[in-house]
Amino acid sequence: MQLLPAGLEFNVIIAYAFGIILIYLIGRMFLMPIKLVFKLIYNGLVGGIMLWVVNLVGGYFGFTIGINAITALVAGFLGLPGVVLLILFKIFIN
Repeated sequence: MQLLPAGLEFNVIIAYAFGIILIYLIGRMFLMPIKLVFKLIYNGLVGGIMLWVVNLVGGYFGFTIGINAITALVAGFLGLPGVVLLILFKIFIN
């Protein structure tokens, strides 16, 4: 007894199933709440501005935080608490 119609292989069915699941996941990603997107943008802006202010003011005292991918991500995702975390990290490391 043959379970699959002639010409269809099991790998093709798995590929179609994987494609359907992938389309579903991508669709869910694009439908995330707009409120969350705005919150991430707001945190990113506040974090970036605060990091710039810390470097501007801290430059007079010899205290700067290097802006690289890690510090930008921390300040961007966490906003003001992220910048405070970076300042505390810098103080305790030195």
